[in-house]
Amino acid sequence: MQKVNWKRNFFAIWAGQAVSLITSAILQMAIVWYLTEKTGSAMVLSMATLVGFLPQALGGPMIGVLVDRWSRKKVMIMADILVAAAAAALAVVAFYMELPVWVIMIVLFIRSIGAAFHSTALSATTPLLVPEEQLAKCAGYSQSVQSASYIISPAAAALLYSIWDLNAVIALDVLGAIMACIAVAMVSIPKPEVTESVAQSGFTEELKAGYDALKHHKGLVALLWIGGLFIFAFMPINALFPLMTMGYFGGTMKQASVAEVSFAVGMLAGGLLLGAWGGFKKRYLTIVTSIVVMGFALSFAGLLPTSGFIAFVVCCAVMGFSGPFYNGVQISLFQEKIKPEYLGRVFGLFGSVMALAMPLGVVISGVFADQIGVNRWFMLSGLMMIGIALLCLFIPAIRQLDHSQQSE
Repeated sequence: MQKVNWKRNFFAIWAGQAVSLITSAILQMAIVWYLTEKTGSAMVLSMATLVGFLPQALGGPMIGVLVDRWSRKKVMIMADILVAAAAAALAVVAFYMELPVWVIMIVLFIRSIGAAFHSTALSATTPLLVPEEQLAKCAGYSQSVQSASYIISPAAAALLYSIWDLNAVIALDVLGAIMACIAVAMVSIPKPEVTESVAQSGFTEELKAGYDALKHHKGLVALLWIGGLFIFAFMPINALFPLMTMGYFGGTMKQASVAEVSFAVGMLAGGLLLGAWGGFKKRYLTIVTSIVVMGFALSFAGLLPTSGFIAFVVCCAVMGFSGPFYNGVQISLFQEKIKPEYLGRVFGLFGSVMALAMPLGVVISGVFADQIGVNRWFMLSGLMMIGIALLCLFIPAIRQLDHSQQSE
């Protein structure tokens, strides 16, 4: 499949998604503050987080089947329209009454369904547009957009929420979704070739075919479960940053924000470097090195004295910097080695594993951090990360991922 003018096509979609991602992150942050202001309930905030990943966790493989059945271009456009429509409905309700919590939860759930469809379709679309040797670099640019949203959204949400009402922030998100739709509509996205037998198969057979396509590559199966372990060990750390700053180092909310921004800036720098460089020639070494660096940064952060906040901020930046070299390269390997007609199902399954590992890690980390201290949990998480990196080195299928595009 020839990929003519791939830079124009990829960066057109990339720019539209950048605007949409940032405006959505601003609205998401504004909704969290609205719920905090109106309810002051940790349970409500936990429920808001839960509905955000539930569609991907429970419905990822089914979403993947539908993405592979339908036009991926239309799926992305319709997903953005669904997200914008849900936000607009929230604005209409807010115009007539004070927003009930249950209405917000329904809207967040609908938006998360749209986001699950969109992220799966986008990941499955990129290999149709981008040459194989450029996939890791493009994944780095995508990571940099996500990082920018982490940096911009808290400050922008704080400013806009203080001078506008929630409806104005919602309108901004709707505008961002419209811009993303226009960007996708401008790009010609080829449809992957589908054999007649696949086209005539049922939903269950298609689901199984997607799993079989992944199972065909033992290295990718191993990488999938390594990803689950990675998310289990690391993602809870994001929730523990404020507790580490204020509980262990005795800092303030402002200092907690500094730690969060330091992580996001590091992630932005790592994403941009991956976009320019692409990582080591042996990509499994890029993945292993990334996990090792993150593990050492976590362990070192956990060993710091209570007076070591500045060193902790540096550790946060190192953690963020190393992240894209794992995430971006991992995604590009899936995009390169799985046939395009199966990518929706494979990324749907991938998203489900990640989404299920995250809450499990959050619950376990919360229990242990309360028992042994949040700093010791940082150290243990770092040791787990180093163990995961060593595990990668001892799995032959992962070491052989670069050898061929066929199954091992």
